[in-house]
Amino acid sequence: MYSDLTNQERAEVLTAALPYIRRYNGKVVVVKYGGNAMINEQLKQQVMEDIVLLWLIGIRIVLVHGGGPEINDLMARLGKKPEFVDGLRVTDKETMDIVQMVLAGKINKTLVNLLEMKGGKAVGLSGMDGRLLQCTVKDERLGFVGEIEKVHIQPVMDLLDRGYIPVVSTVGCDKNGNAYNINGDTAAAYVAGALGAERLIMMTDIAGVLADRNDPSTLIPEITLQELPALYESGVISGGMIPKVECCAAALSHGVRNVVIMDGRVPHSILMELLTDEGAGTMVSKGKA
Repeated sequence: MYSDLTNQERAEVLTAALPYIRRYNGKVVVVKYGGNAMINEQLKQQVMEDIVLLWLIGIRIVLVHGGGPEINDLMARLGKKPEFVDGLRVTDKETMDIVQMVLAGKINKTLVNLLEMKGGKAVGLSGMDGRLLQCTVKDERLGFVGEIEKVHIQPVMDLLDRGYIPVVSTVGCDKNGNAYNINGDTAAAYVAGALGAERLIMMTDIAGVLADRNDPSTLIPEITLQELPALYESGVISGGMIPKVECCAAALSHGVRNVVIMDGRVPHSILMELLTDEGAGTMVSKGKA
């Protein structure tokens, strides 16, 4: 614990972080916030503290969030049963109203308030604000689930330039103003790409990409785009990890320098990733051209 360190040891910890602070100062880092770190209250407080700390040392942080469990909870209270196809929520008009209320309303404003209470300056946006995330229908079977067509990133840039932490909920709209539910990982990848982010951090409930999915000690610390086909073929990347890695590849193709898939259940994992040599999770990079 930091409180157990001597003053000299504390000074050494801060000094060791200096090269990383210098590296990321003024750079954009996008955090996709979800999983258990969003449900567990203690983890939620720590994540907000970490984001404010990074903001205070000059990193331009953008927080992109989903909120599946809270959507499911409200649907259950309203007597609606969630339905999924290929891992995506089937979203009829009534469900879309619930999604919009939960994501753009309750969760977004709760996170903004938490960041402010921790000493940050934050403003909430949905993908509908300024047509930030303009969509088309992804699949007729899914209803109001959006495929991102265009990203109008200016609202986010304006907030960053004014010293705020933008907090983006993953609700978009089409050119006719219809609201759409958007996969959170996909939205974060497109936002990070449009910003040319230095790094996209995707918080999950596993350590990262594992050579043996049942053994966290087999974490693969770094993979390149060139290595992905073999990892798909061997089954190392399978199931729910496939769409996450595909989002990583999309972010890289749109201009993000590096993407990290990491375990949001580990306290202060964002700080470990950005401010230490070891990092956290699996980094996905472009590799050699």
